Amino acid sequence: MLYSSITPEKKREALRASLTSGHIQQFPGAFNPLSARLIEDKGFDGVYISGAVLANDLGLPDIGLTTLTEVATRAGQIARMTDLPSLVDADTGFGEPMNVARTVQELENAGLAGCHIEDQFNPKRCGHLDGKNVVDTDTAAKRIRAAADGRRDPNFLVMARTDIRGTDTLQAAQERAKALVDAGADAIFPEAMRDLTEFEAIRNAVDVPILANMTEFGKSELFSIADLESVGVNMVIYPVTLLRSAMGAAERTLETIKADGTQQGAVTSMQTRARLYELVDYEAYNQFDTSVFNFQVPGGR
Repeated sequence: MLYSSITPEKKREALRASLTSGHIQQFPGAFNPLSARLIEDKGFDGVYISGAVLANDLGLPDIGLTTLTEVATRAGQIARMTDLPSLVDADTGFGEPMNVARTVQELENAGLAGCHIEDQFNPKRCGHLDGKNVVDTDTAAKRIRAAADGRRDPNFLVMARTDIRGTDTLQAAQERAKALVDAGADAIFPEAMRDLTEFEAIRNAVDVPILANMTEFGKSELFSIADLESVGVNMVIYPVTLLRSAMGAAERTLETIKADGTQQGAVTSMQTRARLYELVDYEAYNQFDTSVFNFQVPGGR
């Protein structure tokens, strides 16, 4: 109730432990707090909060238009809804190194278990689009060093994302990953890898956990967890999958209403009222106040 039953510190400890467990960790992307609850209910390992999703939810493209306040506030709302650790996309850190340090502290305050900070120029763009620009290694390293130095909880995960493979060679991506680990990165997010051998090359370059981004319509194939685990990937995210699914369903339902004059034809594919109330834990609030939940929900509705 109200909602996570464990502290952010415990979630951070759990994330650290999971990344060294020997089993790949699956983090679907939540697009709102209730979807984070659903991710936990379905038995996943953690919750991912995508910068693209946060921007798109505001009707904005993913080009660095969201602010630290917007990201920290919404990410905190999502993180509080689940006992799972939540990892958030912090884009380029929202400014220069001092801003990056503040970003980490605000995300700690919001209850996040970790974040990733990338090496693109600001304004940035989606990692699976062409035309990206990345900063030099020294600038990228300063961002990560500031993030690591700025945190107060040593278990808050500072992950470095590198987009350099979109503009340079695989060897350059390996060298950038090594430099970011040397700067203090706890994990590496190599964006837009083209095949499993490229993930394996990054795995061989660094001794920290690595993440695979399995986003639809991107540069990478949608590899299975068995495929990714076979090349040493520790964590996989599905950043926009649930938002795309929900928006696709919403669009189809609106088309049904427009065509038929009623939503009746779409009702069978909707989440039931009973299931919604289960996810928000309606009945638990009744233990506080019987006037809150003093009715019967019809079965299956």
